[in-house]
Amino acid sequence: MEGRRAPPEPAMEDRMIAETVCSAVAAAGLGIAAVTAFRRRFRTAARIAAYALVPLGLVMTGVVQWAADTAFSPVAWAGFGVLGGAWLLLTATRAVERRRDRKGRAAGAAAPREAVAPQTSAPSLGQASRAAGTPRAQPQAAPRADAADDFSDIEAILKKHGI
Repeated sequence: MEGRRAPPEPAMEDRMIAETVCSAVAAAGLGIAAVTAFRRRFRTAARIAAYALVPLGLVMTGVVQWAADTAFSPVAWAGFGVLGGAWLLLTATRAVERRRDRKGRAAGAAAPREAVAPQTSAPSLGQASRAAGTPRAQPQAAPRADAADDFSDIEAILKKHGI
């Protein structure tokens, strides 16, 4: 196995540059927080200091080293490509599923429905009066208004308010 070489490790300089940049950002943020606190805006200064300490915390926990190792690793980039492909596949299947559901609902809405008998929509309080022998008038089905009639009321209200 003399011909095979181990994959090159990320250079130490890459990690050092990332750590230096993060430390400089943290120092600059703390400086801005100090100037803000000098202007007696303590709440804003505390918020700026909190944001400024995030890059320093990332360096100290090793996240920056991991990111530098990942950024220069072809296997890691291939993994990100696989994750992106999986996400696209899930998104596409979900979109197709939603489209089918909409078409199914539209077909169900277009299908003719049976009319409901007026007796089934009558309140149950009338049952006692029928048992007593008093005849009760059948409720009349209200004539359905066209869609234009429905919107004419709305148009009248809007015109009344000058819209």
